[in-house]
Amino acid sequence: MLTPIRRVVTGHTKEGTAIFSSDESFETVVIPTGDAAMATIWTTAMVPADCNDETDGRNREAGTTLKGGSVIRVVDMLPNASSPMHRTNSIDYGIVISGKIELELDNGVFKIVEAGGIIVQRGTIHKWRNPSSTDVCRIVFVLVEAKPYLVNGEPLEECMIH
Repeated sequence: MLTPIRRVVTGHTKEGTAIFSSDESFETVVIPTGDAAMATIWTTAMVPADCNDETDGRNREAGTTLKGGSVIRVVDMLPNASSPMHRTNSIDYGIVISGKIELELDNGVFKIVEAGGIIVQRGTIHKWRNPSSTDVCRIVFVLVEAKPYLVNGEPLEECMIH
């Protein structure tokens, strides 16, 4: 894996003065499918977020996305690994920090995005693949719930194709 992730969280005193609430480092953890290692950095229960919610957003239960809320997580795509083809009802901002990633759509068209590139994923069916046989690709994802895309007035469903 890559270097640990440092998370610095701010908050307020009861008088409203800004403070640092936490400063910690942690590593990504390999997920059961074995294609990536992930670490949730923060979540919000709703959008817009509530700055009065004192819950540590890292500890809130969240799937790939969080219905009604938002998630930021770090994903380390392992060498030669790929995700299943999937769609979520969310707007996903993917910022490639290191390595490169192949983003494939359901029509078989794909693009390679290298470190420094940013992907805006708008509820389409897609999969991720790390084309390197040696290097981990680290991506920071921010996922915000979105209304599903409509085709002839009908919403496209979330899916995971294994």
